[in-house]
Amino acid sequence: MTHTTPSRRTAIVTGAARGIGAAVALRLARDGLAVGVLDLDEADCASTVAAITGAGGSALAVAADVADETAVNAAVARVAEALGPPTVLVNNAGIGPRAPLVEMSTQQWKTVLGVNLSGPFLVTRAVAPHMTAAGWGRIVTMSSISAVSDADRVDYASTKAGLIGFTKSLALQLGPHGVTANAIAPGFVVSDMTRASARRLGLDFEEFRRRAERSIPVGRVGQPEDIAHAASFLISPEAGFVSGQVLYVAGGPVD
Repeated sequence: MTHTTPSRRTAIVTGAARGIGAAVALRLARDGLAVGVLDLDEADCASTVAAITGAGGSALAVAADVADETAVNAAVARVAEALGPPTVLVNNAGIGPRAPLVEMSTQQWKTVLGVNLSGPFLVTRAVAPHMTAAGWGRIVTMSSISAVSDADRVDYASTKAGLIGFTKSLALQLGPHGVTANAIAPGFVVSDMTRASARRLGLDFEEFRRRAERSIPVGRVGQPEDIAHAASFLISPEAGFVSGQVLYVAGGPVD
């Protein structure tokens, strides 16, 4: 069965107030999509929305905790009403606190799983009916190289590995409806999260970045725009035969 790309596409990008999420939202707007810019605080989304609308695009700031089912359902409904039914979803929102296993509280474990794993489930479940009704959709979920190698964050690594299984299952289940599902696994990307990691280690961020560069084959760390470029391809009509895949955007191979 051939599934036709809708003439008007609306995307929801979670965690889009800054960093990777903001870069993805801006790129999708340049690609011609209307974008629901979703984050915890609507005011924090203002700069992303302003950048999109200032360039002639269409965007809406929406506040929601992705771990809150009621908030997620309301946010998706608001985007659908204001911008049109969402047929593109980028599950980007995530948190990554650090604590050794024996010092990790049960609450931290539950909080990280709630945002990083339950969040994509709740948002995808709310958006999927719009995609299947249209007979076309794109789901991109942010995993991480931490899914295969992270000694410091068993909670974060577990969620990012779980998202790979989540993605592959979605690809199998939703593929017959014209929906693709893929994951992006970033390596070191300049972001609030990597800056926080440097602070926790007591390092100047530039020194932290230089240390990372020495282990990356291409000789540099990633920028949010590197991830946005990858998301743009996976969301494009040309990527309709790519589904259930994990794209490592890490400057080199990942074991």
